[in-house]
Formats: sequence, C-alpha cells, structure tokens
Amino acid sequence: MQCLCPGAQMNKIEKGVQSSDISRYSSANGEIKQHMNNVNTEEADFPLHEGEAAKECSTILDVVESALPEGLPDIFGDDCNLKATICRAFELLPELYKLGGFHFEAVSSYRRALWSNWNLDEKAIGRIQKEFAVLLLYSGCETCSPNLISQLDGAFVPRNNLEEAILLLMLLLRKFNLKRHERDPTVIHHLTFALSMSGQLKPLAIQFEELLPGVLHSREWLYNVALCYLAEEDDLIALNLLKRILMSGEDSNSLKELLLASKICCENSVHGEEGALFARRALANLHGGCDQIEVSANLLLGISLSNQAIFATTNTTRASQQREALEVLGIAQKKMHGIDFRVMYNLSLENAKQRKLDTAALYAKKLLKLEGGSELKTWLLMARIMSAQRRFEDAESFVNAALDQTGKWFEGDLLQIKAKMQASQGRFKKAVETYTQLLAVIQLRTKSFNAGVSVLKGYTDDRSLEIETWYDLVLLYISMSQWRDAELCISKMKAISPYSALACHATGKIHEAKGFLKEALRAYSTALDLEPRHMQI
Repeated sequence: MQCLCPGAQMNKIEKGVQSSDISRYSSANGEIKQHMNNVNTEEADFPLHEGEAAKECSTILDVVESALPEGLPDIFGDDCNLKATICRAFELLPELYKLGGFHFEAVSSYRRALWSNWNLDEKAIGRIQKEFAVLLLYSGCETCSPNLISQLDGAFVPRNNLEEAILLLMLLLRKFNLKRHERDPTVIHHLTFALSMSGQLKPLAIQFEELLPGVLHSREWLYNVALCYLAEEDDLIALNLLKRILMSGEDSNSLKELLLASKICCENSVHGEEGALFARRALANLHGGCDQIEVSANLLLGISLSNQAIFATTNTTRASQQREALEVLGIAQKKMHGIDFRVMYNLSLENAKQRKLDTAALYAKKLLKLEGGSELKTWLLMARIMSAQRRFEDAESFVNAALDQTGKWFEGDLLQIKAKMQASQGRFKKAVETYTQLLAVIQLRTKSFNAGVSVLKGYTDDRSLEIETWYDLVLLYISMSQWRDAELCISKMKAISPYSALACHATGKIHEAKGFLKEALRAYSTALDLEPRHMQI
C-alpha cells in the first residue's frame, strides 16, 4: 500500500518537479501545503508556451501522475494552485495535439483526462467530453476503440469513433437533464448528426423526447422529432407532431413544416385532402419567395389533388380535382422550363391516370431522354402507358431494355409488369416462366437480407410483392384450369400471411371458376372483413 503521509508524497513530487521545471521550490519538514499554494502558476505554465508545447505538457502530467497515481490527497484543497495548473494541463494537452495535427495523440490525451484520478470539476469534464466527441465525429481519422472491457465489465463498450462520440454526447445530455451542467444546445446538434449517420433515428427521437423544456425552441424540438419518426417510417406520428407546429401561433405558416406535412400526406392517398390544404397554405405564404419552393408546393398540391380524386364521391368532384391537378403541375413545369424530373414524372403519371395516354407518353419519352434512361420508375411508367395503349410489343421492348440496364436486385417490378403483359396477351406459359423468375429474385433478396446484406430503401416491399406474385399465378392457373397448382399458390400465400385478404380473394376466384358461387361469395366477404379497403377485379 502506498504511503499517503505528506512528507513521503512531497519527496516524490519534489523529484518530478525538479526534472520538469514545474517549480523552483523545494519543501522541508513536511510543510507541503504551504509550499504548493505558493507555486507561481505563471512559472508553471511557462514551459507550455515554449518550443508549438505538447511535449512539455505531457511531461508535466507524466511526472505528477507517476508521483501521485491516486491523485492529490485531501489535504490539497480546491484552491491549490498546483491542482488548478494540472487540471488546466489536462484540458490543454489534447488541444495542443490537435493544433499540431496529431489526432491519435489527441484522442489518447482526451481519454487520459477522462479516466484520470484528479477529480476534475464537472464543468471541465463537460468541456472535455464535448471537445472529444467533436474530434471523434469530424476529424476523419478512425482511431482504435478504447479497451474498456476490463474496466466496465458487462457494460456497453464503443467499437468505433461514432459509437464513442454518441456515448459521450448522451452522457452530456444526461448531465443537462440532471442539472449538473449548463445547457448547451450544440450538444444535441452533434448528437443528431452522430445518430443520423449511424441510422439510429428511433433512439435519437427518444433523446429529443427526454430533453427538458428550454434546451431547444419548441418548434425546433417538434420538427426534429418529426424528422426522426419520418425516417423510421412512422409517418402518422411525424404528421401529428408537425400539426402541433402548424396549429396556431407565429409558426403556423412556416413553409418548411407546411411542405413536409404535405409531402407526408402525399405518400398516403387517404390524407389527400389534408395534403392539399397544407400545400395551399404554403403557396399562400410564399410572398415572392424562391421559385424552387413554389414548384415544390405546386407539385405537392398536384399529387394531393390526384389522391383526392381517387376517393371523390361524385364524378363532378373527381373531374374538378383531376383538372386542377393537371393545372398546378403545368404551372410547376413552366416555372422549371420543363427540366424538373419530379414534375415531368408526375405530369406523365397524372395524364396516364386520366387516360390521356398520348400526352402521358410524350412526357415519359422526354423524361427518359433527360434522365438518360437511368431511372427504373420512368421505364416502368413508359411500359405501363404502352400497355394501356394495347401496344404490348412496344411495352415489352421497353421492359427488356430496362432489364438490360438493371442489376439483379432491382428486376422485381420490371418482371412483374412483363408477366402481366404476357398474361393479358394470353401467353400464359410465358407469364408463368416470368413469374417464376420474379420469385427467384425475391428469394435471393430475402436470403441476402437475412444474411446481413443491407437492402436499399425505396422499392416495393418484398413480402407484399411475393404475395401479389402468388396471387397473379393463381389467376393464371385458373385460366388454364390447373386447380391443383392454383390451390398450391394459395397455400404459399397463407404461409407468408395467414390472414391475407388476397389469399381469401384468390380462394373465391377458384370457387367462382368451379361454379361454387355461395362459397365464392363467402370467401370474398372474408377478404373484405380482413381488409375493408380491399379491391380486386
């Protein structure tokens, strides 16, 4: 056990001080406290400013830590000049390394400061934690993760810079909430970046929700939490949070929130009316703003009106909404001089929905040329337009051209439309072959995903696509009177989703084809019970 008597400690410190020029003083007769309080801090700091200072600073800390590995004894009060100097050195050392471009040494010195036994005050620890997190996040140098396993048995051990930075920032937020540290809004900004980069948006939402009032402005808090839930595809929660901002007060007509709320509504046709209202409010509050915002608002309004038309109760209302949808999309196109891909695509799509197929094809062809054939959804749209015009050979040519330019992972939608076109022409065996190819692609993607390969977001959910594929095969086998194969496909659907409305509807189709009308009606009713909005021809 180490001796803690003042005389013994003084002998160790005196040797270190003499070798590093910390002080010109020596002590005698054990009067350590008096001598240390008389140390001239300017003289102690002098080596730190001589000859870009990191090496000197590190030497001082090495000497003092070797003399006092357990930190200063209690006889050294908080007003001790040596303690203040050592604490300042712990903060200064990593900054000096950063100035010299020595990032790995800076990381080591930050860890050294946080793990030291020198009882740094809470404010100093907070400053060190924040600066360390910033270095880990933005330095661009991946350092070795700390070996904490022996120190934190059973606790979380960060594996890389990002995880270590997140841990530090979350500790700081906890201190804010416990009122052990002054609030610093930049900490939540850094944490937002870190968790966003790691894809952990749900935990980020929780961190926002745990913040005490006043750390962030209410509007900023709501908007950021909404973005977190939106990224995690909890659209309804995100929309409700945005509505709280837009309900009343000075922020009720904020363009950023209005456009985001309208966009969320656009992605769910049920909310078409709300989406249109938010887009109109955005347009009413532009006050001569930038053209890009106006184009975005008109685009969202056009999509919302198109969605509204689907649920219109009268033909007059539907026609009015469809007409206005084309008008506002046309305005957006003129503003962008016909070079905005989003507007062009939706103009083509809306014309196709309204059976204005020649105009739809014209816009789709222009879009293909602008994009250089790089967008899969434009190829799909073009093929569907050709198919609606009964130009099946042309449509299949577009699909084949797209398949030639598309990787295996992204062939699903193309194979589905190709099979549907083959079936509509009575080429049932060819369609079965194409659907079999599609199922193989889905199986490949599913296996890869289960094996840990990351699947990009943005294309059709494979589970839904697989059920739709088996349903289409049921219809094909019914057309060929292959009842056993059709029933096998239904069993596949139920294995994926036991309560699938499509599986019940497919069962009804088989009963109807066999002439069992009561059984067919019962199966159709079950499908509607499971999914009231379920519609199949």
